[in-house]
Amino acid sequence: MSTRRDVVILGSTGSIGTQALDVVRAHRDRFRVVAITAGGSQRDLFREQVEELRPVFADLGEDASVQAARMECDVVLNGITGAVGLRPTLAALDAGNTLALANKESLIIGGRLVTGHARPGQIVPVDSEHSALAQCLRGGRAEEVRRLVLTASGGPFRGRARDELHQVTAEQALAHPTWSMGPLVTVNSATLVNKGLEVIEAHLLYDVAYERIEVVVHPTSVVHSMVEFHDGSTLAQASPPSMLIPIALALGWPDRLPDVAPAVDWTRPSAWEFFPLDDDAFPSVRLARDCGARGGTAPAVYNAANEVCVDLFLAGEMRFTDIVPTIDRVLRRHDVLSTGTDMTVEDVLAADAWARTQARLEQEDPTG
Repeated sequence: MSTRRDVVILGSTGSIGTQALDVVRAHRDRFRVVAITAGGSQRDLFREQVEELRPVFADLGEDASVQAARMECDVVLNGITGAVGLRPTLAALDAGNTLALANKESLIIGGRLVTGHARPGQIVPVDSEHSALAQCLRGGRAEEVRRLVLTASGGPFRGRARDELHQVTAEQALAHPTWSMGPLVTVNSATLVNKGLEVIEAHLLYDVAYERIEVVVHPTSVVHSMVEFHDGSTLAQASPPSMLIPIALALGWPDRLPDVAPAVDWTRPSAWEFFPLDDDAFPSVRLARDCGARGGTAPAVYNAANEVCVDLFLAGEMRFTDIVPTIDRVLRRHDVLSTGTDMTVEDVLAADAWARTQARLEQEDPTG
């Protein structure tokens, strides 16, 4: 990377956004922040960022993120959480900007609507698992890939049977063993909904069939994902748990930055364990595969219903083990509005709104 890149950061006060700014601060010769936006929940921090960075554009809200995503720049980092990131994602793609995508929801709910707006290589994943896959896929041709293997930490309840999960609390669900994340993503990791969303994301990013995308449990989160090739070899990407590496790689893609985070210390004895996913205790991945195969607006319903259920769980109004069954019931009531290139932003957002209402109704009366 020989020239300095102009960067737009959407969601600058969130976990991904603040870490992205750490990368920028450590590599000021490589990056210049020209715009930042945020949702508005941390206004003091946002004001501090504006004073420090002096970007060309800085504002709060979804419309501001759409405007910033359209700016002339080298890369837009979408670090927004949730479905609200869809319009900014499309705006960045339509403007021709490279999109460093941490807002997995926009790709998942938008599906072919989003991929249809992207030129080859325009979307660079920030999720550690999909960044790992992108790195491993450099080791072979697409036709040589047998399967993608996503790793999951298993969350705080790894190894528990379903009947042991009925009384878990929000505090327990938020105590992730290896990652520090926001409440939504942390609970999603506990239910493994996050891994279900990542299966859909991997399918859309790499055009690999669902039956060739597998999930294995890897408690220490050192191996971030793997690619198995048809000759029997497997390439894995490994590093201690840190989002700095995938963020930095996405900002500088395809180049790597030096000394972003500590590497694995190979002088210390360690063991890497892998376990099969328990679909009975954590049915969210299987459900995500099903709705991903349905396509169209089904993934938007899965995502929206889950966000409502997580809010209800954190508020003490829903049991942990009712989250995924509620999503399932909402999906069963949903008629896919449209699929493929026929799908519009309005279709996606209508399905999102319907699912949020329906999830609350299901909580009030599960028998319907």
